[in-house]
Amino acid sequence: SASASASASASVLSSSTFSPLLSSTSSTSSETIGSRILDYAHHLQSGEFSENVNVNVNVNNNDDDNHADDNRNPLPNHIFEKEELLAYFEKCPETYIVRSDPRRFLKQRELYEKVTGTECMAVSVEKSWVEHSAGDFWVDIAVANSLPQVALENASMVLSRNNFDIVRAHLDILSDDDNGDVCMLRLLVERHDHHDNDDPSTSSTSDSINQVEDISVLDPILLELKRTKWMDPYAMELVFHRYPWLSLRRGEVITGLCSLLHPIMSKKDAFAFSLGNIFDMMTNKRYIQHASSIADLFLDRFRPSNPLSDEDFDERKGDLMTKIMTDVEDTMAKDLLIKMIEIVTHTLRTNIYLENRYALGLRLDPNVMHSDNADDKEVPYGVIYVHGRRFNSFHVRFKDIARGGMRLVTPTSQESHALESARQYDECYGLAYAQQLKNKDIPEGGSKAVNLINCDELSGDAKQFVMRKSVKAFTNTIFDLIVETDETRQRVVDRLGKSEVLYLGPDEQVTVEDINWIVKRAKNRGYAIPNAFMSSKPASGINHKEFGVTSEGVNTYLDVALRNVLDIDPTKDKFTVKITGGPDGDVAGNEIKILFREYGDNVKIVGIADGSGCAEDPDGLDHEELVRLVDNTLSISQFNWSKLGPKGELHAVDDNEEGIKARNSMHNRLVADAFIPAGGRPNTIDMSNYKNFLLPDGSPSSRLIVEGANLFITGDARQALYDEAGVAIIKDSSANKAGVITSSYEICSAMLLSEEDFASNKPQIVSEVLEKLRGFARAEAELLFSEYESHPDALPMISQRISNTINTATDAISKELDGLTANEVDDLLPLFRDHLPNTISDLAFHEVHSKVPPQYIRNAIASCLASKLVYKEGCAYIQSLNNQDNLASLAIEYIAKEREMEVLKKALEGCNDMADTERLAIIQILEAGGTRTALDLNK
Repeated sequence: SASASASASASVLSSSTFSPLLSSTSSTSSETIGSRILDYAHHLQSGEFSENVNVNVNVNNNDDDNHADDNRNPLPNHIFEKEELLAYFEKCPETYIVRSDPRRFLKQRELYEKVTGTECMAVSVEKSWVEHSAGDFWVDIAVANSLPQVALENASMVLSRNNFDIVRAHLDILSDDDNGDVCMLRLLVERHDHHDNDDPSTSSTSDSINQVEDISVLDPILLELKRTKWMDPYAMELVFHRYPWLSLRRGEVITGLCSLLHPIMSKKDAFAFSLGNIFDMMTNKRYIQHASSIADLFLDRFRPSNPLSDEDFDERKGDLMTKIMTDVEDTMAKDLLIKMIEIVTHTLRTNIYLENRYALGLRLDPNVMHSDNADDKEVPYGVIYVHGRRFNSFHVRFKDIARGGMRLVTPTSQESHALESARQYDECYGLAYAQQLKNKDIPEGGSKAVNLINCDELSGDAKQFVMRKSVKAFTNTIFDLIVETDETRQRVVDRLGKSEVLYLGPDEQVTVEDINWIVKRAKNRGYAIPNAFMSSKPASGINHKEFGVTSEGVNTYLDVALRNVLDIDPTKDKFTVKITGGPDGDVAGNEIKILFREYGDNVKIVGIADGSGCAEDPDGLDHEELVRLVDNTLSISQFNWSKLGPKGELHAVDDNEEGIKARNSMHNRLVADAFIPAGGRPNTIDMSNYKNFLLPDGSPSSRLIVEGANLFITGDARQALYDEAGVAIIKDSSANKAGVITSSYEICSAMLLSEEDFASNKPQIVSEVLEKLRGFARAEAELLFSEYESHPDALPMISQRISNTINTATDAISKELDGLTANEVDDLLPLFRDHLPNTISDLAFHEVHSKVPPQYIRNAIASCLASKLVYKEGCAYIQSLNNQDNLASLAIEYIAKEREMEVLKKALEGCNDMADTERLAIIQILEAGGTRTALDLNK
């Protein structure tokens, strides 16, 4: 009740110190303060209580529950040993130790053990033995990293909903070291007899409690308590206030499906199917029963015990649809309810019945997101949707084994949040598809995760708190859906029928703290190779920003493009560049340093724009000042005014509207040889504004664009810039692919090397990776312009053609490999070995079969062979083959012929019967086209 909650809060605030014992507290002091607890624990560990020995551990305190000799004592446990307890005392407020009953203290210690190092909640309940009332119970709650007031309010709501009042509350905050803290709640609750909240058509938990004194009937309430930490506020409003007859599971399914409906239905009518309208319609009294019936259909389909068979599901689904068609007159409501049922039908796996889940996760058949595929888009391999407290997430991937970054989107207003929600799936799909195109050189397919977080009216620490929680909830839900454990085998009904492997990497707003937590959680959840799950780990990873891996590839493309498009040799000729993305950013900051490293005074950066503003100077921004900003991770608004030239300008968005306009238009206004978008939101240049990139005479402000940032320009705008102004654009899937290759190498390293081996060899490995990146970038860049000379077209179209050709070849070869014997596959292993940095191969490739999953090995062989074939022979040759079977068999034969050419070359190198010039000329011919010629002769 509200009054109980208020009085409990007052009691709590007056009884807790909210500060743990200082680390400087001596062991003797801790031992003295906790002497009663240590004494009780000693007797417990000695087994004396098993003989009902009455040990006097009672002292005067505010906890009336002192019965050390009853059968409620905890079992002996190593965590109750003296040294363990003394270490635990250091985490506790002094008042908590002094005022707690020893038995209760150890009981709560057990709860702490369940949640330490996690984000979980543990709950226990027992009868009150002092008050001698059948309706009185003690509820103990340990919840990791929760705001105390929120924890207490949530507990009050659940208990009140189930006809319990809080009589007394104790609350203490315990340290959990680098994981944060643990909130300890102990609530004395009593039953009351109000039933206003119950659904007349259902039997409530509270009715059972009024009839039975067995505390096991409180189990459903305890499950509800554990869900409250992670439930979305809207779902809690729906269940606790508007429709108390709804169960928490029903409420969570309804709100989750409503959020999922928005990006699907908004395409049909953005105004009618706004996020607010969908929620209002589906939770209206007129339709809530229909929504509840759909939630029940979902819950029964995935009920661990006796789930609905396909026949029963189809029958119930048909009945529901018939009822909706006849009972619902509003077309909008009808469309939404039918689409809800379609989502349920296309759900293949869910974690809804896992007790310790952090959010609601659905593994979807991706066709449900493309049922009205007007654009004829490629349907992805898999889609995961996650609905949680203040966030919704999509994970989209295009292959069975895939990797890609996770980005956080945090709109600052309800209006912008609604807009981002409508386009969230499309953004995630677009990013994943771009990743698929750029992942052509590596074993993993492309994927992306986009977490849309509701940070309305939040800032500073509160915003960071919500963001970090959302990352944890999302990734833990991914583990719920892809990691097999005893619990998931028992509680997750699997309609997919296969195990899944995916990997994440950091993207926008993901922190080192997030990365470390995710890797640790992967290990705790039993992910096969936890260090491989997340890339850019501080200790055992290759940090993209620190080593500038993406920018190394971007600059290689820039170098080749300057020579081919503008006839500029950047090592000899002067040229100008403009950049979006600040000196404090990953791609932009490193590109600035690489430009100066490679070309010195030949390069002039005439403009840089980021979130803080922009700096412009037609004579070039000062090199030393830009390097200072990069080295100190400072935004462009921190540029020293005194370092500007006579024509230079500095605009900060905080100054005025003019500053915002200057920043937003810099990439269009300034004239430069090349434009490098290395930061900025997707679709910044689209069909509505692409003409702003052109000068009054119709010529482009830059003839060359190298896309360091993903999706900065829409596909149709790229084509329009080429058609109308001849702009040469190096597409993102080519230009910034070096980052994903690095992450793939990190995955391979995590599988093959120990953390110690990686750390001790890291400098050499990083050096070799950077060399590999430049090689991959140059191979594609040269093929790009070679293809352009043969078949002139917009460069983005050629780039996509290269990616599609390699991916098609990879799929065909992978299928062919499935039909080969193990020995035949092993004959192709040198491809995978050569793909890896030498140090990794030398240290551990002999263990590849014992450490790397078989399917990953096959994917690696297929992708290595496909990219080798396309880069060497070109797209036209590969596309000239009639079908995938021909392509696959030719690829396998290609390797055999290539090995024959190596034998011929070695024979020639050892031949003394001809002149050196003749011998070298023949060797060059063999290297250039010997393999292809041998294949043609074979035909």
